[in-house]
Amino acid sequence: MIEPTVGRVVWYRPGGSMKDQPCAAMVTYVHGPRLVNLIVFDPNGNPVPRTSITMRQEEDPVPQGFFCEWMPYQIGQAKKA
Repeated sequence: MIEPTVGRVVWYRPGGSMKDQPCAAMVTYVHGPRLVNLIVFDPNGNPVPRTSITMRQEEDPVPQGFFCEWMPYQIGQAKKA
């Protein structure tokens, strides 16, 4: 499991689907390893705050609804460490 920290960049899945293109987001507050606040950048680059967002870890099933997750590069780096 990768521990989220403030300032880390993640993918935000607004439609709750793995098929849709994710939005870039930055962690602004950490409630716990699976719950964070984000500033999400919409497809036009506009910042949108989101609170209490589920942080999907690699081993977790895909949640219902919107969520955020680590990018594949970050998962690969965590496995190397």
